[in-house]
Amino acid sequence: MRRASAGVRHWRAVGSCVGEVMSLAQMRQRLLAPKADTALNAALRAARPGLVGAAVFSLFINVLGLTGPLYMMQVYDRVLSSRNLATLGVLTVLVAVLYAVASALESLRTGILVRAGLRFDEEVNAHVFNAVQRASLRRPSSGHTQALRDTDTVREFFTGAGLVSLCDLPWVPIYIAFALALSPWYGLIALLSCVISGLLAFANDRATRPLLDQATKANIAAANQATTTFRNAEVLHAMGMVESLRARWARNHAGALGWHAVASDRAGLLMAATRFNRMFMQSLILGLGAYLAINREISPGMMIAGSIIVGRCIQPIEVAIGNWKTLVNMRSAFDRVQDMLRTLPAPPPRLRLPDPRGDLQVENLIAHAPGTEFPVLRGVSFAVPAGKVLGVIGPSAAGKSSLARLLVGVWQPSAGSVRLDGSDLRHWDPEQLGSHLGYLPQDVELFAGSIADNIARFGARDDAKVVQAAQMAGTHEMIQRLPNGYNTEIGEAGAALSGGQRQRIALARALYGLPALIVLDEPNASLDAAGEQALIQAVQALKAAGRTVVLITHKTNTLSLCDVVLLLNEGAAHGFGPRDEVIAKLLGPRLVQPGATPAQGAATAAGA
Repeated sequence: MRRASAGVRHWRAVGSCVGEVMSLAQMRQRLLAPKADTALNAALRAARPGLVGAAVFSLFINVLGLTGPLYMMQVYDRVLSSRNLATLGVLTVLVAVLYAVASALESLRTGILVRAGLRFDEEVNAHVFNAVQRASLRRPSSGHTQALRDTDTVREFFTGAGLVSLCDLPWVPIYIAFALALSPWYGLIALLSCVISGLLAFANDRATRPLLDQATKANIAAANQATTTFRNAEVLHAMGMVESLRARWARNHAGALGWHAVASDRAGLLMAATRFNRMFMQSLILGLGAYLAINREISPGMMIAGSIIVGRCIQPIEVAIGNWKTLVNMRSAFDRVQDMLRTLPAPPPRLRLPDPRGDLQVENLIAHAPGTEFPVLRGVSFAVPAGKVLGVIGPSAAGKSSLARLLVGVWQPSAGSVRLDGSDLRHWDPEQLGSHLGYLPQDVELFAGSIADNIARFGARDDAKVVQAAQMAGTHEMIQRLPNGYNTEIGEAGAALSGGQRQRIALARALYGLPALIVLDEPNASLDAAGEQALIQAVQALKAAGRTVVLITHKTNTLSLCDVVLLLNEGAAHGFGPRDEVIAKLLGPRLVQPGATPAQGAATAAGA
């Protein structure tokens, strides 16, 4: 037995080693695999002419940067020795002109970089917005909007001092060459000072980048938590949760401040070392220049010019180190956006299909909620012809709302399909399909804007269709009683409206344009008696117009509108067919208590 168990352990160890080797091989393969090109790369290519133009301007700006040292050298070596005021005047006028040209070039360079940033943003912003939307569907979270802020961070870097210093860095050899022309010793000191500053910049990157990445992650977590928390401000206040949730936010916020503090301390030390290097090298140049001037190897003007030139050699590196935090943040933001675009690529263009009539087929549907492993729907199949009303009933957590999300394409099935007029929803162009779908979720979400814009889905507004949808939803009179009617601004998330008003306006939005398929998830959850009557009339009107309606409900008074009924329980279909047949099967002794009326049995069927 001991030998057997030892053998088992041996083979387990061998298997573990093989598994680790395979994992390392797979990781190596992923790392070496070519990276997919994204809209971010295309945006950089679009901005490249501006960056190249800025680099060319930087060449002339840095050449003109020699104006000061040359002027000082001529004043000390020619004007002072000759006492010629005319030469001084001509040199001063020439220097003024050159400085004016350099200033104009710097202004043009800034303008070019601003437009390059705008071109970059114009090229990528729609792709990032769509990727955020896809990410929110796959794993709902307010944190995905960070990608939009990251895009702004990258764009703003185009106009910052950090990018300007990077444009100046390639032309540092101009100053080194000029220092070398003054004296080989000057060239050596200029080169040495640049190497030291470069090493300090590298050390700054290695020392601060991981810390700044951690600080950024903690900042994002704190911001997302605050956004989610304040969306429920009423609950926080009413139930005394403010201090507890503030403490949660404070932990993330304090963590971000801690990482930033450590990174700033390290960067401060390296920045101080860089500043010491620049000042000491300038003083060393003066001392060396004095020695060379005493030995008549250089002139006093060359001594002053050399000191200025060495300072200009180190200046771009020093500015880059001073803006290192901005550079690291930009690089992290760029990587986050790039990862999102690669993880959630845009779907390929779809062929425009004929507008749907509303024939709905669901085949062996299996689905998981985003980020979960247990299926919420298991092997659901049914078909509803155009113009019919399907009632979906079942207990809580039966999968009804999950089915609604799949019917309108919000979720993607793990297996099986949802077809409209025979075509899988994934084959439709989303914009085309969306205009032929109506959806009223349980959690109604309206958007800042007017009532008319919300009903018209913020697209090209057809006023006649807006009024028609409001009348069908029974909300026209209610809207007319508001201060500005259909032009009433409802505020963020419809905060200016009551829950029932929001639900009725969302119902009108679902009915806008008489879509071919309308999915209503608990549409009467917040409605009063008048609202429920309006809902019943709306479903009747849709049915008369030949539209397909899926009605998810717990209330039996709307089951009379349904032609067919689907009973869900624990993610599986436990009954499907004509309404009366399904209800009759449910009204058995197992579900109906002795003495219960048929209406009570129907209530059990709908909500048990």
